[in-house]
Amino acid sequence: CSLTLQAQSSTTPLLNDGSKTTFLTFQIPTNGEKTLSSVEFSGSKHLKDIAEISLTHHRKTGNRLFATRKTIANSFALKGSLNLPAGNHLFELTISLKSSANLLHKISLQPTKYNFSDGTTKKIDHISSRPQRLAYPIHKRGDYNCHTFRIPGIARSKNGHLLAVADMRYNSRRDLQGHMDIGLRISKDSGQTWSPPRAIMDMGEHGGKSQDQNGCSDPCILVDEETGQIFVAACWTHGKPGTHQWRGNGSEPGFDIDKSTQFIVVRSTDHGATWSKPENWTKKLKDPSWHLFAPAPGNGITMKDGTLVMPTQGRDAKGLPFSNITWSKDHGKTWHVSNHARDNTTECAVAELSDGSLLLNMRDNRNRADKSGTNGRAIAHTKDLGKSWVSHSTDHSALPEPVCMASLIADPYRKGTVYFSNPNNKRSRSHMTLRRSTDDGKTWSSQILLDTKGGAYSSLVMIDENHLGILYESSVADMIFQKIPISEFNEETSEKPLIQSLFKGERFPNIVVSKEGTLIATWGNRHIRARRSTDGGSSWGPEITITNPGFQGGGTTVDETTGDILAFVEENHPPANIFIYRSSDDGLTWKKETPTIRPDSQGHHPSMHMNDHGTTLRHGKYKGRLIRPTRFYAGKNDREKWPEHYTNAIYSDDHGKTWQTSEPFPENGTGEACLVELSDGSLYYNSRVHWQERPKNTRRREARSTDGGHTWKNFRIIDILPDGHQHRSYGCMGGLVRLPIDGQDILIFSNIDTPNATREQGTVWASFDGGKTWPVKRLILPGPSGYSALNAGRPGTPSEGYIYLHAETNNGSRVARFTLDWLKKGTLTGDGNIPSTPK
Repeated sequence: CSLTLQAQSSTTPLLNDGSKTTFLTFQIPTNGEKTLSSVEFSGSKHLKDIAEISLTHHRKTGNRLFATRKTIANSFALKGSLNLPAGNHLFELTISLKSSANLLHKISLQPTKYNFSDGTTKKIDHISSRPQRLAYPIHKRGDYNCHTFRIPGIARSKNGHLLAVADMRYNSRRDLQGHMDIGLRISKDSGQTWSPPRAIMDMGEHGGKSQDQNGCSDPCILVDEETGQIFVAACWTHGKPGTHQWRGNGSEPGFDIDKSTQFIVVRSTDHGATWSKPENWTKKLKDPSWHLFAPAPGNGITMKDGTLVMPTQGRDAKGLPFSNITWSKDHGKTWHVSNHARDNTTECAVAELSDGSLLLNMRDNRNRADKSGTNGRAIAHTKDLGKSWVSHSTDHSALPEPVCMASLIADPYRKGTVYFSNPNNKRSRSHMTLRRSTDDGKTWSSQILLDTKGGAYSSLVMIDENHLGILYESSVADMIFQKIPISEFNEETSEKPLIQSLFKGERFPNIVVSKEGTLIATWGNRHIRARRSTDGGSSWGPEITITNPGFQGGGTTVDETTGDILAFVEENHPPANIFIYRSSDDGLTWKKETPTIRPDSQGHHPSMHMNDHGTTLRHGKYKGRLIRPTRFYAGKNDREKWPEHYTNAIYSDDHGKTWQTSEPFPENGTGEACLVELSDGSLYYNSRVHWQERPKNTRRREARSTDGGHTWKNFRIIDILPDGHQHRSYGCMGGLVRLPIDGQDILIFSNIDTPNATREQGTVWASFDGGKTWPVKRLILPGPSGYSALNAGRPGTPSEGYIYLHAETNNGSRVARFTLDWLKKGTLTGDGNIPSTPK
């Protein structure tokens, strides 16, 4: 049976309360009418946590339940009888967990085989799904007679209990003004179970106004690690219906409760069991000229010397936002407000570094418009409790954001280690991610994706020496709690690349990363297809047909100006008509176009056959130009024609409508190629060779361009880089990418590296000086391999920090995800040096 199954599993928290969650969706294609009789699965050792599992067939005329099962073993089958006409059929696998399921468990499930009633069967070699983490639902919409929980804060009390605070928004999800209190849930078993929620800050009908004109919001929880006293601060708006404290006159200068939003605090001296009446701290903290002064939601800290520090925020005399801190050296008897750390910032988080200074990490309103490389959290540090602030080295660079509250805490058990959580996406509140730094926030070496589809506000807590807790707004519930072993950060950054099967049959790989951070792998020399990954390559969606038939693709290009993705397809074996298939929706759909391509100075039109991805130039006179490698194909692929082939490029200054063919590469007999733009705006070009009667005939060729890719100069044979298997000089298409690190020209190259007569041993090389030297290589795909393509993850998306190789293997393709650190530990070539820290 020639059928194949395609599946996608995003990273989604699984609630341990018995509610149903989609675990996996997949397609089963049928060549004709068939009756599905069973689907077999295998999974992790924790499948006994599953209370029920169901498989449903989705269709426009109504969904059909295929099978349900309640007894789950590590291997099992879902059996039923379902007639399927010819075509692709979408199935959804849903699971519900037992309420006793341990939060440290993960659930992994993969289809292994499906069977039809006529006896045909299909074994599934690989499905790209990943283990899913369990979560406790702190609140789901409508629970406990409350519409929504929002704005999390969490801390560990001195006796080891976890205290989770949040807005209890009774009537709607919207912000102040409205009927809302500050609620509390307590866990006495490290987050496995939680007490029912109760209000600890409720202004009732103060001043004779209704509950919906006495709302409290944005809690910040702080535990005095020496005395055990707990403070929960929030802002209270009295009256002012239909206003918001961050806009216009929603909060005004002065102290009057009818005009200015108030700074309110409750305290507990018995680990959260009972709480004081609300205390109004507005007059002792707020500058009367300011429109607003409020706690920043999340958590405060106790410094090593006992100083209490609460992150705060406000609007100055002009109504403009700022971030700062408020601190106490006498266990909360008196408090001091610092100078502003930054303007046009709001919600912030604070952590003490190993040298005793404070790091303040701030939501920055400038990021609403800035989606470029300077999008990122505003970060400052102080050594004098906020009298003076210095911009941090990672300010507006290391931690992208969609403009959203985030969390930052220091690890008291590991010097220099801090953790950060936020939606790792510049454009939307999705991809909730945990990051770890082991050098006081200078670099963020590892990350864990928690929720692909959701994630907004979050708050972190150290549960104990070995576990981190996170309370956050998720895609599966208003607010959930998850428990993460610290050891998982080491697992996420382990040396082993992630290698997955991607396509079956045919040939010719490409891979690009869209402006949204979506990986789009293309494939085919008759049926041109694509698969997408929105979670950095952890899982892949079903195949999408770009065109069928179509001879072959290559040179897929992302227009960095418009966001469009251009796939190039020839009608048949070159020379042939060339078409562009354009996607304007992140690779989901493709529309055929007929471009105008002008010939080179010799009158030759280019062929697409078969080159690595194109690029958008980002520097200098030709900024915005699209360029991709091509070749002149001198008739059929006969040996006598090889000396007439040559490599070149095509470029477009109107987003792909018209193209100009460049001048030929300096050497004939060259073929499939790859190119990148360097940091100075010049282009580096690396080409395959077809013709064997020449010196060093099994080495790659290079040239460079300083005129936007029209002419190619400085030809060189690259002694260190092989071109295909070394017993002959037929060559092999390779991949090339420049890593997206400003001011650095770190290039990665891929090809096979073998003296044998077969294409095998897929290998990657690194250059740290723009292709002048290639000091290190590493085998990544042992065994059969062939044509390959490369790309690099996009900053501010789940793909950030990864390098992606898409390569031919036996009867299909595989994609490998790896890091530069992994590659740097490979075999030294003797060609140059690896810098200890790339410049």
